[in-house]
Amino acid sequence: MPGTIRCEWFKLFLEPRALRDESAVDPRLPQLPPGKTAMNLIVDFLSCLWEYAKEEITREIGAVADLNSADVLVTCPAAWDAKGCDLMRAAAIEAGLVQSARAGDINWRDRLRIITEPEAAAVHCARLTDLHKLRPSQNFMICDAGGGTVDLACYKIIGQMANLEIAEMCARSGANCGSLFLDLRFRELVRTLLADHPAHLDAASLAYFMHSFSQTDKLAFRGEIDDDTYFHFTCFNVQDPHDPSVGLINGELAIPGNLIRREVFDPVVNQVLDMIEEQSRKLEQRIDALLLVGGFAGSEYLFRMVEEKFSGKIKVIARPSDADTATVRGAAQYGLARKSVVSTVIAPRSYIMKVKLPAEPEDWLKRPAYIRENSASVPICENRLQYLVFKGAILRKGQRVKTKFCKFSQNGQDCNFVAVLFTSESDKMMRYTDEGETMELCKWTVDLSTLPTFQRNASIPQPNGFYTEFELGLEMDSAEVRGVLFYEGQEWSRVVFDFLN
Repeated sequence: MPGTIRCEWFKLFLEPRALRDESAVDPRLPQLPPGKTAMNLIVDFLSCLWEYAKEEITREIGAVADLNSADVLVTCPAAWDAKGCDLMRAAAIEAGLVQSARAGDINWRDRLRIITEPEAAAVHCARLTDLHKLRPSQNFMICDAGGGTVDLACYKIIGQMANLEIAEMCARSGANCGSLFLDLRFRELVRTLLADHPAHLDAASLAYFMHSFSQTDKLAFRGEIDDDTYFHFTCFNVQDPHDPSVGLINGELAIPGNLIRREVFDPVVNQVLDMIEEQSRKLEQRIDALLLVGGFAGSEYLFRMVEEKFSGKIKVIARPSDADTATVRGAAQYGLARKSVVSTVIAPRSYIMKVKLPAEPEDWLKRPAYIRENSASVPICENRLQYLVFKGAILRKGQRVKTKFCKFSQNGQDCNFVAVLFTSESDKMMRYTDEGETMELCKWTVDLSTLPTFQRNASIPQPNGFYTEFELGLEMDSAEVRGVLFYEGQEWSRVVFDFLN
């Protein structure tokens, strides 16, 4: 329509790398309208979607429902970190998806919950026959292939199937390689073929070609089987209807299947295959089932290529009949159950801190060279390792693993505790830094100056210095690892120090 701008695919601007660095925004995404942010568009979109949903629910049940007191679940891509999920949550609240239903309804924001797309799909798939063939301790992968993103997550079945619980096994991964990018590559192919026929390259004509491809051939295309088949697309513009040298035949554009496969499908499908391969290597364990969900999972070519590449390694490769709605069905089941089936995370690696601790008899025996006396003449063993989380540990989502620490300060200005954090893929518990391969993750500088004990001691001149006791906690989900400073059970500060994606 004149005076309007078509806005689409703007959710992808909340992808973690794009939030951390604007230059990392996928260049294939359409430009945002002048004066609008991705958040503005998401709020507008959710507002319209919610109005439509309320109308449909009212029509379906034949009565006016009290939707102001409803629980609302919003799904987000797997690779999003806490910042992206928080932005989506803020947009949903601003769009009015939840609101105060009555006087004194102070916890109304809690009715809005965020769940990742593969987690929702896993809840749905966990109740399918294919998954019921699996036993406790076996592993499965969800490949959620949607319009914009393809998300991968690996789970282990823990407990009994009658009381199903599944644990996330390693960092989720995701990329912008959903079926939308088939559309974009198809548009570029049409532009190339019709470069000398500009009558068919205006915005309306290109949109018409893309609509025809998206609605019919995109999911039905079978790959090499269709190499010798010509796919016909009716031209929107009646001018310049015939040039067989580029495939224009009597007002239709005819494109051979091998060209569509090579230029449109293979680059995107191969990226999905590479992602599954990489996620399999990351797991370091056998995968017993691979379940494909999402609209793109309906692609015959994608499903056949996944079977062809992985059937030798993965016993069950399946696609539920309702693959395109598995995520929303799983989110609904999650909401009705009022508890998460995916309630745990299995640490993909160890998180370790390099520390200096008072020397123990074992240190004098094994590493006397590491022992030094501090300014208070206390023997201290350097290069000791203290584990915050050991690889393979099963953590409840939201669980904080706390470790007590103590810092010696010379004076009131000596307030920073520098924690050198390492990760390790080793299954062996190490005591010293030289016992195995570790990789330095970061130096976490913890400011203790706001803690009451530190302020109290710093205000009193103490020529021999003073000690401050505190706790550092580690909090993990499948997108990131966070460090939290605790004092007397209360949180004082937090930082994200590992983005798992």
